[in-house]
Amino acid sequence: MDIQKWFRLDGRRALVVGASRGIGLAIAEALARAGAETVLASRNLQALEEAAARLRAEGRRAEALELDAASRESRLRAAELAGTVDILMNVAGMNLRKPMTDYTADEYARIVETNLTGLFELTQAAGRGMISRGRGKVVFIGSLTSVLGLPFAAVYGTTKAALAGLTRMLAAEWGRHNIQVNCIAPGFILTDLNRAMWQAPAMREWLKGTQPIARLGSPEEIAPLAVFLSGSGSDYITGQVIAVDGGFSTTSVWPFEPGQ
Repeated sequence: MDIQKWFRLDGRRALVVGASRGIGLAIAEALARAGAETVLASRNLQALEEAAARLRAEGRRAEALELDAASRESRLRAAELAGTVDILMNVAGMNLRKPMTDYTADEYARIVETNLTGLFELTQAAGRGMISRGRGKVVFIGSLTSVLGLPFAAVYGTTKAALAGLTRMLAAEWGRHNIQVNCIAPGFILTDLNRAMWQAPAMREWLKGTQPIARLGSPEEIAPLAVFLSGSGSDYITGQVIAVDGGFSTTSVWPFEPGQ
């Protein structure tokens, strides 16, 4: 039994949507190092080109592609330029934390277009090629809010819950074409976007008293599961929302100790 082949992606082409930083960049780097020809896509073309150049310097196959997930014109162009892909990683997303009653129509539309509509259309485009070839892997990056409610993220959470539903729908529809569709639901991962929030002492203390693994995760801790779900080792796994969250969604830490 060749266990290594379950995690190798040689001969496969991957498109990572939202690959310029954070979780998306970590996943793109991991896919390339696992052997995939990797297309890094996002709005920040300079950051993508720098990341792709670093990977090529290692002997990996990587290229940069400008893509604004909130622009239909950009999505259509990028899908055409990316061409046929075997692996689609839908990582792009944005959030705006505020009371639900304070969101403007424009804010709502921007978040939904980026987090849901854009990824839906990119998945349509990639899915057509996967169906014609009879194989493929689609992975959405969801969130704790795919399965749990958190305050002050109503629009973001709605889109991430929708991605969990889309995962199940596509798994049911595309299974006959040998396409596996899954969703990774990261917990509290430290990135440039949320670093300021987690520097607050109250937030750090709350996490220590709430989560079994009492620390923040890193983008690099999401990447191994992304590689696994992209390879042949996951061929019998589909329609799943898999949490990588330090146990936050499975339990609650409380101060009781035996003997009390």
